[in-house]
Amino acid sequence: MAEPQVSGPRASDAPNTATTSSPRQAQARRPTKAKRKHPAASGEALAVKRRRDAALLKAQKAAASRGAQTLRGKASRAAPKKPLASAGDKSQEQRPGVKTSSLFKNNPDIPELPRPDVKQVQEKVFTSDAFQDLALHPHLISTLNTVLNMSSMTSVQKQSIPALLEGRDALVRSQTGSGKTLAYCIPVVQSLQAMKVKIQRGDGPYALVLVPTRELALQSFDTVQKLLKPFTWIVPGVLMGGEKRKSEKARIRKGINILISTPGRLVDHIKSTKNIQFNRLRWLILDEADRILDMGFEKAITVILNALDAECPQRQNVLLSATLSEAVTRLADISLHDPVSISVMDESIGSSSSLDEEDSDDSGSQSEDELDGFVMPQGLEQHVAVVPSKLHLVCLAAFILQKCRFESDQKMIVFFSTCELVEFHYTLFIQTLLGGSEAPASPRLTFLRLHGGMEQEERTAVFQEFSRSRSGVLFCTDVAARGLDLPLVTWIVQYNAPSSAAEYVHRVGRTARIGCRGSSLLILAPSEAEYVSSLAAHRINLSEMKMDTILSVLMREDCLQGTRWADQHPRGLGPQDLQARATILQTVFEDYVHSDERRVSWAKQALQSFIRSYTTYPRHLKHIFHVRALHLGHVAKSFGLRDAPQNLGAPAVKKKKTNLRRPGLARKTQRKQQRLAELLRSEYASGMEMAAKAKAPRQSPEPGPDGGASAV
Repeated sequence: MAEPQVSGPRASDAPNTATTSSPRQAQARRPTKAKRKHPAASGEALAVKRRRDAALLKAQKAAASRGAQTLRGKASRAAPKKPLASAGDKSQEQRPGVKTSSLFKNNPDIPELPRPDVKQVQEKVFTSDAFQDLALHPHLISTLNTVLNMSSMTSVQKQSIPALLEGRDALVRSQTGSGKTLAYCIPVVQSLQAMKVKIQRGDGPYALVLVPTRELALQSFDTVQKLLKPFTWIVPGVLMGGEKRKSEKARIRKGINILISTPGRLVDHIKSTKNIQFNRLRWLILDEADRILDMGFEKAITVILNALDAECPQRQNVLLSATLSEAVTRLADISLHDPVSISVMDESIGSSSSLDEEDSDDSGSQSEDELDGFVMPQGLEQHVAVVPSKLHLVCLAAFILQKCRFESDQKMIVFFSTCELVEFHYTLFIQTLLGGSEAPASPRLTFLRLHGGMEQEERTAVFQEFSRSRSGVLFCTDVAARGLDLPLVTWIVQYNAPSSAAEYVHRVGRTARIGCRGSSLLILAPSEAEYVSSLAAHRINLSEMKMDTILSVLMREDCLQGTRWADQHPRGLGPQDLQARATILQTVFEDYVHSDERRVSWAKQALQSFIRSYTTYPRHLKHIFHVRALHLGHVAKSFGLRDAPQNLGAPAVKKKKTNLRRPGLARKTQRKQQRLAELLRSEYASGMEMAAKAKAPRQSPEPGPDGGASAV
């Protein structure tokens, strides 16, 4: 019986190869005998041995390469054991369908959302009463009808305008988008134009309007300008940060009768500008009063009130907001004299509108309003989606594609918690969803950004462009959450949950304004699902939107057309195919982030910013939003990072000099940083196999030369 043939060398073959060796091999063994006599021959033998080993290693690599090619089809459906961490891997860019890790494994279970029986508080926005029923100047009524296209009053205007025309102080509370700006602008213009002695520009301010943000200052200034078209002798003006002080001082010197300003810039002029005087002031209006105090302007408000009291103690004071807080009620007690409390919500639910009842709080630990509930617009549909952290970025991109590329006339605002998050997602989507700055942007998909770290000229241009446009996506912080009237906004997306129910109300209030319809989406992680119950305690009712519904847009036939991953979509329509497409989209984001070391560091900085903001939630929400509940590896995926960074707890780029007087301070700071680093590495590790640790760059990273590209 013949022995079976065995492919490849056997162990028993080793001696045979030695005895039947070739003359060359025999010659290679001779230097061992002549090693003592000829030292030079030893170096030659070593060189021969190195060449032989190199040839053998090359043959092994070639065999491994041929084996990898035969299994390429199977390997393309499995994640590699080690993430591709190289910055400029061209092969990775050429094969964007390679999966770096699974988005749908090792995720926490999505909990069942509570379904409380919530009856939302709503108020009647419009009334049947016309402006002609009030004793207003005919030119003012004509301006309202022709310029602003308004003939009937809203509920808050019906209650506020007569009371303010009587000269009474007022605390006005009404839902967002109910017309509170006109509720105080109309009485101010009516009273100033009716003065017996015609006012002059050089008289200085007769009315002072304080607003929390620059964008709201510009919007209020625009409204006042429209109302003053028939009354050209009354001059409005605006003071805000980001503008040149010299030009503002020149305008103050010429004269401003209705002054609209942010608190910080006005305090600056009170201290440094001698020709600003308030001896003729008759009106003081604080719009979005609770937000003014939340932003840390309490000291500035105190300085302003002291300056006004010293020059003009007799004036009419008005505080307006959609939500009230303890700080606002304290300010009302200080600044308002025998005020009338105007609350449309109280009228709608049949309760009294006394100031004492509005000031009551159910919990002393919370600074926000704790009444029966916040007033929500009738035309607003509110949704919540519970999405694992790894899928946040893909879900946001899919939702934007669904609403703004495949549907017409969709205008969306996406709220983030920090400026770094706005910049990161704006640049990432510009470079991936639009194919880069050189690719022609889709007419239905345009990205803009707005946050406090931008130059004022750019902020103003973005605000005006988004106001005029009929579609587009605005990435912003809470700088756009208060008072802004952005027309035709159809969707509000809250990518990071707000820190209070009041802030939630103001964010969603950018849509469904003045009787229009709109929708909102709140994205939560599974550990944050209890936040729905927290909103339900304020009579805010949310309906659940499933994650698969958001991702289903990836299954459309012409989905992602014109982008580099369009030819990678599978032909089927099952759940596995949906997961495959989502993974391809995630890989596109990761390819962009990991294509350059600066972009990797830039993504790490955005992740650090998110973790810092996550620690700032108030105490009564810590059981929902706690940094210990974060899985750092999963959160890192939502920033296009393939691994959980290891140096998030490292000190800043530039080390501060040690204080010689307090040598223990440096050691204490170092211990804190070490504890934070150990905490992040131990409790929030990704659970995935880590690549070799890359050395962090010393300089502050930037998105790169194409990172600041704009599609507008």
